[in-house]
Amino acid sequence: MSSAFSVGLTGGVGSGKSTIAAMLAACGAGIVDADAISHELTQAGGAAIPAMRATFGDQAIAADGSLDRTHMRSRAFSDPAVRLELESLLHPLIRTEMGKRAFETTTAGWPYVVFVIPLLVESGSKIDAMRRVLLIDCSKATQLARVRARPAMSETMARDIIGAQATRQQRLAVADDVLMNEAPLTEIRPRVELLHQTYLECARSTYAAT
Repeated sequence: MSSAFSVGLTGGVGSGKSTIAAMLAACGAGIVDADAISHELTQAGGAAIPAMRATFGDQAIAADGSLDRTHMRSRAFSDPAVRLELESLLHPLIRTEMGKRAFETTTAGWPYVVFVIPLLVESGSKIDAMRRVLLIDCSKATQLARVRARPAMSETMARDIIGAQATRQQRLAVADDVLMNEAPLTEIRPRVELLHQTYLECARSTYAAT
């Protein structure tokens, strides 16, 4: 995706990826967030909306013209075929936009790029493009509690979403760095700052070798 030093940040739903990405951004990292791009593509007027309407019908589109996420979440996690079709529509658009933003981030002079990719492990091929993989981890109980706290989220739906993703063991197997995100943010922040310094050194070493 990018010739710059790249970190793939991943973790299960509810692990706190966005929080850690924001901390890295505050330290000075360039961020390219797959979820944020997905939301942009499926907001009112987004590039994915026409295909979503044509494929899943008017009921998939909310009154404001954006993707009805509650409706599509229910359909996608009750029918694997719907989930695969949804991903086949969205993922190519997301990849294209991520590539554009990675180029912009690199040319703007950011020292390294963090790709926030929830399905990094599931996608497989993207792992090889990352110089390091940072896993944001938490216990299963914490993960379930965080997902359950989201609007219109039943326990059954939360468990289905978690179950459809890679296991914690699969993520740990590919991670170069693991950050447990269960402590207060005041304790997490210094750990993020240490990771940032590590990535800066890795980036400098990479650039010096080229």
